[in-house]
Amino acid sequence: QVQLVESGGGSVQAGGSLRLSCAVSGVAFRYNFVGWFRQAPGKEREAVAAIGPGGTLTYYADSVKGRFTMSQDNVKTTVSLQMNSVKPEDAAMYYCAAGVNGGDWSRSTTWKYWGQGTQVTVSS
Repeated sequence: QVQLVESGGGSVQAGGSLRLSCAVSGVAFRYNFVGWFRQAPGKEREAVAAIGPGGTLTYYADSVKGRFTMSQDNVKTTVSLQMNSVKPEDAAMYYCAAGVNGGDWSRSTTWKYWGQGTQVTVSS
């Protein structure tokens, strides 16, 4: 059974850092994409970052390049999102996702499995 459980959300000041984690079970990293999405109130869910099967390639949305770093731990089967230089526009519910049904990783509709989300708020 697939389970994704996010943690680490909270409140952070603009310019600060926050680290999100996602415990993944039932998904083999060597065969599947894992990723992070976010959704702010009134907005569509948008891609943040993803790691390809086997961890060979990492992808980032332009809005977070150079500030966010995604990593995965194959032993603990966790994925993390290190958020640095956080901006007010980064405030959102952040979701961990796994398993792409082919297609564009940046489209939420191509992902099979989702966590419940962890909230990130940014104070200026």
